[in-house]
Amino acid sequence: MSLLKVDNIVKSYGNHKVLKGITFEINEPNILALVGPNGSGKTTLLNVMTNLLKADSGTVELLGMKNSDPNVFKKVAYLKDNTVLYPYLSGYDHLKYIQSMQKLPKERIDEVVNQIGISEYVRNKTSTYSLGMKQHLLIAMSIMNHPEVLLLDEPLTGLDPTSVMDVRLLLNTLSKKGVTILLSSHSLSEIDFITSNILFLKDGEVIEEDISEYQKTRYQLKVATNDLERVIPLTNTHKHLLMEENYLIYTSSEPNLQWLINTLQEHNIVVEDMSKRVVGAQERYEAIFKEIEV
Repeated sequence: MSLLKVDNIVKSYGNHKVLKGITFEINEPNILALVGPNGSGKTTLLNVMTNLLKADSGTVELLGMKNSDPNVFKKVAYLKDNTVLYPYLSGYDHLKYIQSMQKLPKERIDEVVNQIGISEYVRNKTSTYSLGMKQHLLIAMSIMNHPEVLLLDEPLTGLDPTSVMDVRLLLNTLSKKGVTILLSSHSLSEIDFITSNILFLKDGEVIEEDISEYQKTRYQLKVATNDLERVIPLTNTHKHLLMEENYLIYTSSEPNLQWLINTLQEHNIVVEDMSKRVVGAQERYEAIFKEIEV
């Protein structure tokens, strides 16, 4: 069963098409990041997935159920960006309200408080909370119903470095417990610490998809040669190849790039220098949004 399936989602506001046939799927518990500039469609996509917005066409399935089925949200939680807390209620009051509304056992409140690590301030009014404390409470509220899928819109925005690390650790802990997490974020430096599964969005379209178990890391092989004119026809069937001065640069999800070395050797092309490294989210983002394929 697919945990999360988005099939050809199209959404427009008037004549402006915001989502242009978005398609992706998650089949195993994992963390997937939605990355793209403002206006790329990240929040609209999350709102469509959770049925807060109706798509013009296409379908969304969560845990094997259509997103229009109200039963699906018994096991799916969505934390929107800028979710408002009631300033004169305590964190505990917020959790108690959710426990009551969802008819959960009362002991679930203490379980979540301990799991998220907010016991020191959960009885205080939320007007006294820092941004990091508020974010921890909001995540605690989101997991009250033991969700199997957790959707987060910009969970790291505005947080100080310590709070970012805390939330990052929390998300990884939830993932290890089998929660599938889909989050949007502008914090590219932090994405590398959370996941290397990234869905890049640009102008409402998927630019690069990195979801499968075998595509968790990007490796880059950089080869220096004075024979680029001979190299190009040998390698032009590979879309992830770049030419830069005297360098041939190949980026792949597979760590074994021996095929490229073998191709060069078979044609007696002199390799002057060679290096391999892992490519991070920031570099991939910059390359994609400068319209350079990596």
